[in-house]
Amino acid sequence: MSLNGKTVFITGASSGIGAATARAFAAEGTRLLLAARRKDKLETVAAEALEKGAQAVHTFELDVRDQSAVAAAITALPAEWAEIDILVNNAGLSRGLDKLYLGEINDWEEMLDTNVKGLLYVTRAVVPGMVKRGSGHVVNLGSTAGELPYPGGAVYCASKAAVKSINDGLKQDLLGTPLRVTSIDPGMVETDFSKVRFHDDEARAAKVYQGVTPLTPVDVADAILWAVNRPAHVNISHVLMMPVAQANSLLFHREETGTTGSTR
Repeated sequence: MSLNGKTVFITGASSGIGAATARAFAAEGTRLLLAARRKDKLETVAAEALEKGAQAVHTFELDVRDQSAVAAAITALPAEWAEIDILVNNAGLSRGLDKLYLGEINDWEEMLDTNVKGLLYVTRAVVPGMVKRGSGHVVNLGSTAGELPYPGGAVYCASKAAVKSINDGLKQDLLGTPLRVTSIDPGMVETDFSKVRFHDDEARAAKVYQGVTPLTPVDVADAILWAVNRPAHVNISHVLMMPVAQANSLLFHREETGTTGSTR
């Protein structure tokens, strides 16, 4: 499939997987609609995307947790940006690593509001237009955490298990239309994920990746691009991807110790 000229909407596009995905689609000659909470970083990504070959880039500040803001932003899009061909529901985060019975309620709220409700709000705002036009592809960012929960991660893992169910349920609800729905479920990826999880404790975040060669945002962006680039009659339902040193969301092998065990 040629993606040249297609309009791609990416949430959480200011860094990490979202930014890498923007650059990957830019190189295909797409038109990029980029949203995130950090407008300054978003503008940097937009400039990079134009250098990579994007036909055009439109950015706007958006917190996907705010349903009215999501609906208003999509409704207010300029006419030339209103027909979205590909939606990448990338916005998401993890907070804390406490035992469930000791967890911070605010952390739970932020994860569920972003990872689950935010994804739903954006999907609800965008997909009806795709159905009306009879064309579109929704890509949801899941996680190995949605396959297997780990200690201290119950709520985050539950949020990603919800993404898996929403992804599969949406595909069922779209049966009979040409729309495609894909979940990309990466394991360990070196981004600001751990820094965000540990509330900017950089030393603790760095330990997560010690002795392991993790996936990079470019690896995940490449998987997204591959799934979207399949022939129109092919739907990639799930891509479960991990670094070689990872077996599942619980087990990793660390080179400096030669040990196998959880990183968390």
